[in-house]
Amino acid sequence: MAALDELREIVQLCRRADAWRSDTINLIASENVLSPVARRLLDSDFHHRYAEGHPGKRYYEGTRFIDEIEEKTRVLVGSVFKADRVDVRLPSGTLANEAAFSALVPQGATAIAHGLDGGGHISHARFGALGKRAARILELPRLPDGYRIDAPKAKDMIRAERPQIVVLGRSLFLFPEPVREIKEACIDVKATLLYDASHVLGLVAGGLFQDPLGEGADLFTASTHKTYFGPQRGMIAARGKDEEFWKPIDRAVFPGVTSNHHLFSLPSLHAASLEMREFGASYAEAIVRNARALGAALHKRGLHVDAADLGYTASHQIAVDVSAQGGGREVARRLAAGGIICNMNVLPGREGQTPLRPAGIRIGVQEMTRFGMGESEMGRIADLVHASAVDHKNVEEECRRLRSEFREIRYGYRLDQVELVPA
Repeated sequence: MAALDELREIVQLCRRADAWRSDTINLIASENVLSPVARRLLDSDFHHRYAEGHPGKRYYEGTRFIDEIEEKTRVLVGSVFKADRVDVRLPSGTLANEAAFSALVPQGATAIAHGLDGGGHISHARFGALGKRAARILELPRLPDGYRIDAPKAKDMIRAERPQIVVLGRSLFLFPEPVREIKEACIDVKATLLYDASHVLGLVAGGLFQDPLGEGADLFTASTHKTYFGPQRGMIAARGKDEEFWKPIDRAVFPGVTSNHHLFSLPSLHAASLEMREFGASYAEAIVRNARALGAALHKRGLHVDAADLGYTASHQIAVDVSAQGGGREVARRLAAGGIICNMNVLPGREGQTPLRPAGIRIGVQEMTRFGMGESEMGRIADLVHASAVDHKNVEEECRRLRSEFREIRYGYRLDQVELVPA
């Protein structure tokens, strides 16, 4: 009975988590929610199965159905991003980076990427996936605002340092990257230009933020669960690349960093990709409107929102300096206690901050946008954030009341439309 008691406890914890989350305002910039259809497709026999290699060339037998799903998903994703080389077998965006770096970066190479205080992801850092290959990782120069690359200086650095790879894309990602300008210098020194689209993939799919492949990136890597509202997986895509370029990446994915690739979530990715193709443009537009509206509303209430003179953001994120309110760690915890979930974050150019004691918080609006919130709700959220962060009020009840008005997921398909209603 002890085991059953423990099992019941785990079941209850899951139920409590579901109930609690449904009452919170989630502003984590790296999270999103699945549509009912995409979520329902996570529950299948594929949870139990293996499929190594490519469709039709598996090591295991019994893969004919997942073979068909994987091939359809690869083709669909290629159509969304106008990419003719696509791999959807990665379990995460970080593993996508791991595969790409192991294929494209010689041991001991020089790389150029964003530093952590410039919004770079840990997989681009010396202690992450890129650091396993590159002996030197130089930081891309930024304009005084801290959020945009100084393109002329970056081009000079690339030509002087002659890196094997340049990595664009960030974890704190407010504005598009100067892909075309950087590509010019990469061509001169024969460097690969990789764009990590993990945070902005849904905006790219919606045709709003930028088109990294069309602007000159050799490939992009991405996770599929941030602004791209799929399950937690990863992908790599390229356009116009020959077999010589793609073959090392293919081998790096399998057998390099994957064996079985979590088959159960592939049908869900296909569903999300169909939804993104259908609703992505309007969803992306709503996200950016909401992010800018929330930035303006917080600024109006006296909080220090970065990049105010640039319109706050061109993505789903805003960055708020809360040094005056106790710092990022303290404010993020205070907000979470009241039902507003975000994360502490290092901000560019702040003296004295550390990753565990950062100056700011990072906010993303994509999940609340998917639940149907608009610009007026961003004003209500700003009131709650101010009350918690500045006035130290517990806003849990007000947060629950606001969230109760937005239960239905938008920009997706309903269960009854595809006959997935449980029997």
